[in-house]
Amino acid sequence: MALQLYVGNKNYSSWSMRPWVLMKQAGIPFEEVMVRFDSFEADSAFKKTLRTVNPLGKVPALVDDGFAVWDTLAIAEYLAERYPASALWPRDLKARARARSVCAEMHSGFTALRNHCPMNIEASLPEVGRLVWRDQAAVRADIARLGGLWGELLAAQPDGALLFGDFSIADAYFAPVCMRIKTYGLPLPADLLSYVERVCALPGVKAWIDDALAEHDFVAFDEPYRLGR
Repeated sequence: MALQLYVGNKNYSSWSMRPWVLMKQAGIPFEEVMVRFDSFEADSAFKKTLRTVNPLGKVPALVDDGFAVWDTLAIAEYLAERYPASALWPRDLKARARARSVCAEMHSGFTALRNHCPMNIEASLPEVGRLVWRDQAAVRADIARLGGLWGELLAAQPDGALLFGDFSIADAYFAPVCMRIKTYGLPLPADLLSYVERVCALPGVKAWIDDALAEHDFVAFDEPYRLGR
């Protein structure tokens, strides 16, 4: 039985994007189960569907022959153990520890960037980005930290490489951040913007973007800056 991955709207669901891109880019076969956002209320169709596989009623959720795994880090670790030949984490001990560290930091941090710049792949909102950048010191601090983190990792790699050389869980984890940077036109040095473009050009990431652009959904509660498309 193929793995099943439950995801939300691809235009908006940054958490869903991580394991989907990871599996797609690594060539791990799976069946996508799309559960579109209608509401996050307890009695919503979204919550009712997700609670059949995840007691929290959230995406993403991975189901392997009836066994459910939720939370993006748990899913990533499960896949890394289930498919060791795919080298989803770096093979070097210290690089692997560093990759886990930066993924954990992304998992629990960068809250200002998340809150003020929600993922919205279809939208182009540079004017919103300029206002956020002007008014939200915490967003500027998040981007400064992101620049330092990416800059340090990429400086240890040859030109044109990803964060740990070859594609890894870390790149999948930061893919939604790349989407935010593009949507809101947030400022980064040229070498880091080049990394953003390399991530967007990965086949797994491009496939997610293409699907997001084809959705044509407008979820009002995920659109703090627009009244329509």
